[in-house]
This record gives sequence, structure tokens and C-alpha cells, in this order.
Amino acid sequence: MSIGQRLKHQQLGLTDQQVIEMYTYMLKARMFDERCFLLQRSGKIAFHVSGIGQETAQVAAAFALEKGKDYFLPYYRDYGFVLSVGMTLRELLLSVFLKAEDPNSGGRQLPGHFGAKRLNIVTGSSPVTTQVPHAVGFALGAKMKRKDFVSFVTFGDGSSNQGDFHEGCNFAGVHKLPVIFMCENNQYAISVPLSKQTAGSIAERALGYGFPGVKVDGRDALEVYRVVKEARERALRGEGPTLIEAVMYRVPPHSTSDNDLLYRTKEEVEENRGLDGIPRFRSYLIDNGIWSEEQDAELAAQIKQELTEATDYAEKAPHPAPEDTLLHVYGDQGGLA
Repeated sequence: MSIGQRLKHQQLGLTDQQVIEMYTYMLKARMFDERCFLLQRSGKIAFHVSGIGQETAQVAAAFALEKGKDYFLPYYRDYGFVLSVGMTLRELLLSVFLKAEDPNSGGRQLPGHFGAKRLNIVTGSSPVTTQVPHAVGFALGAKMKRKDFVSFVTFGDGSSNQGDFHEGCNFAGVHKLPVIFMCENNQYAISVPLSKQTAGSIAERALGYGFPGVKVDGRDALEVYRVVKEARERALRGEGPTLIEAVMYRVPPHSTSDNDLLYRTKEEVEENRGLDGIPRFRSYLIDNGIWSEEQDAELAAQIKQELTEATDYAEKAPHPAPEDTLLHVYGDQGGLA
């Protein structure tokens, strides 16, 4: 096969096996999300924040970064991303069940507040957008210590209107830091549509801070991969940050506590559900002979079994002890007696 005849993923340097792995993580994130809705509605877990509709961009971005070297500061919908960089379904379910083995916080934090030192996932916090200046700080450390890694941070379109976002962009632009900002523009800041929160383009805001902004279809996995890969290469060359606006749609409500039909129509949701990036990527694989309907059914069954085992384990795992509330809060707990 000549270069001109190569499939798009091959042109981008991805193997057939890698794009199959990408699809596997997308489907795994989607099925985890759907399982959490069932668990919450049946009263087994208290709360869930969904990432349905956003997995394509999350997984594609993760594959464009370097595990074990780069630092990741994901936001609370990024199940596809954290699974792709090494978290497991068991770990995510321990988190939603708030169990002591939860690697993110020992069951003391809301689900979706990821943290895993072994995977370079920097612990998240509940106030939105605080991860942006933190990512800039990691990038400053990389530059000061002459380390060849980048920091990668995600956030929603609502976060792009917070002061933390603008302060982070300004500092990163001034110092040409190796940080990639990726806005997962899912069209809603809780109940406020993009048209009522942002005038103009989010990506174009980067120009005011002295670095490139790129708007990309967040439901096109290979385009997201290309853009993030180029941003990483640019950062490692010392050319500074990039702001990526990945346009997508949040299919479910903001959380399981939200009634989204108070601020949008069922017709709008269904129309966007039909534009889902996961079936689009699956069709790409099947149309190019890399995947089949039979393999797809086998994969779904395999993930369902893995989910069932992880759910059973997490449900039966012990809760943290009440006194564990004070762990890692004070430097010298012995001095409190």
C-alpha cells in the first residue's frame, strides 16, 4: 500500500491495533457510564456525573500523549481519558461506591475527582477550573527543570469563563509553557447554553494570550488525535501552549440530580444523540476492514462481564472507617490528642 493509499489513522502514525484499542476504551467508558446510571437509579450509589457524548475526544487525546511521562489534569467527566491512561473499571466503581480502596480519595471525595500518582493523574478538586492553574504550574516546573514532558488539562465550556482559565492562559502564554488546554465544549454550563454564556469562539481567545487556538470536531477521534499530537510536539519544541476547543454535546443531564428538560428539548437531545462519535468511529473501523460486527458483539460482552465483576467487588468492599476522615488532613495527627 502506498503512502497515498494509507488509511487516515495510518497517515497519523497509528496502527490498526491502536485504533482498535481506542475504540475499546470509548466503549468501555460508555458502558461504565450507563452502568452508573442504573446503579444510581436503583439506589445503590448516591450520585453520578456523566461523560456520555464526550468519550471520543477524551480517548483520542489520551492516545496522543505519553503515558508515564506527561502529567494529566482531567475534569470530572473524563472517564474515557482516565481509563485510557491506566485507571481500571474496578477503581472507578470503588470511587462511585465511596469505598476505602478508592484510589482517588479513599472514598472521601465525589466521584469523578480523579487522582492517581502512579499514572501522573493530578488530584482534582470540586471548584470548577482550579485544575487549569495547577496544570500551568506543572508546565512551569517542566520548563524550570528542563524536563521533556507536557501537562494536559481538560475543562468544560463553562470553565472557560472562569478567572482561573484566563489567569492560567495568560501566565502560560507569557512564559511559553508546555501545557495543552483542552476545552470539552459540550454546549452547556449546567443549565446555561453556550449562546448565553460565551460571545464568540473559545478557541480564538488563545490569540489574546499569544498562542494558537484550534477548534476541532470533538466527535472525530482522528482529528482530535492529530490536533493534540501536534500541540504536544509544539510544546516540546519550546513553542509554548495550545488551546484546543473540542466541540461535542453532553447527551445526558448535567448529573443524576439534574432535570435537563427544564432547559432544553427532548428533540434537541435526540438529534445530537444521532451524531455520537462512538458509532462514527466504529463505522470507520468496520468500513476499512479493521473491525467486524461479530468482534463488536464479543467486545461488548467482554466489557459487560468485566463491569459486572468490578461492580460486585466494589459493592462488597468495605467503607472507610469514620476516623479515616482525619487522614491526610493534618501534618501531625499525633499532636492533636
